[in-house]
Amino acid sequence: MNAANGAGNGECAVEAEDLCKYFGSFCAVDRVSFRVRRGEIFGFLGPNGAGKSTTIRILCGLLLPSAGRATVGGLDVMTETEAIRKRIGYMSQRFSLYDDLLVEENIDFFAGIYGVPRGQRAERKSFVLEMANLTDKRQAMTRDLAGGWKQRLALGCAIIHRPPILFLDEPTSGVDPVARRDFWRLIYEMAAEGTTVFVTTHYMEEAEYCHRLALMYRGKIIALGTPGEMKSRRDLHALLEVETADSSQALEALRGADGVVDVAVFGRALHVSVLDPTETTPRLRGLLTERGIEVRRIETIEPSMEDVFVALIEQEERRA
Repeated sequence: MNAANGAGNGECAVEAEDLCKYFGSFCAVDRVSFRVRRGEIFGFLGPNGAGKSTTIRILCGLLLPSAGRATVGGLDVMTETEAIRKRIGYMSQRFSLYDDLLVEENIDFFAGIYGVPRGQRAERKSFVLEMANLTDKRQAMTRDLAGGWKQRLALGCAIIHRPPILFLDEPTSGVDPVARRDFWRLIYEMAAEGTTVFVTTHYMEEAEYCHRLALMYRGKIIALGTPGEMKSRRDLHALLEVETADSSQALEALRGADGVVDVAVFGRALHVSVLDPTETTPRLRGLLTERGIEVRRIETIEPSMEDVFVALIEQEERRA
């Protein structure tokens, strides 16, 4: 799956301007500003404690901001929280399900909570069961479902009232890669039908599925754009992938080498940020050979979202 460019029709679904949230003297959200278009999959990226979940809870009407303003579906988060809750779906990283209920009892419960008219509940329940592929498990105890099935059920319960805006707070945490990919297929289908999806994640490969991303760090947005725009930022250094017979020795040898900005282990290889790949590549090859380390491959590569994520956070640390 690849993120589509130009998602949405230009209509603003979610907007924040200088949004702040303090807990005592601690600033969890620090002057955050962004706009999300209708039908867009907007990703919030960042390490734990960056302020992602706090921002989502403000937008969902679960927390009031300390300063700034935000609207969701044109409704103000300070004064119209009840109306906002009726127009959104919310799925947390803990799935928000009741383990001691049957699958269909959870669906019935959320249909009631979200105010689905009684005449529509049977049709909406059938939709959720079919979407989640749980028709044969409708009488199963929710606690007995595997993580991927719970995830689909939680998503179905969050959208049973057909909300135009969906908030997903680290929804794939602890779920296996196959289940995560299936989940994202469902997200793409909903976005294609016009649902705005606002999702937080710490899985870098999931960032690639979003139309646009905001990278949060210490309560601030430090980067905003499409995955392609993030990777092509001019303030990022060139990246070399270095494969050797001994990654640990190569790591020690390359740290602090002339022209090297940073070195990190990436699978069986090293990702080396450099000032000038043309000049640095032969120098690094020579350095490793002198140390008796077999060099199998050195080539310039496009950074992954993980590379971009690490580089931008380190850049922010240096500024601080």
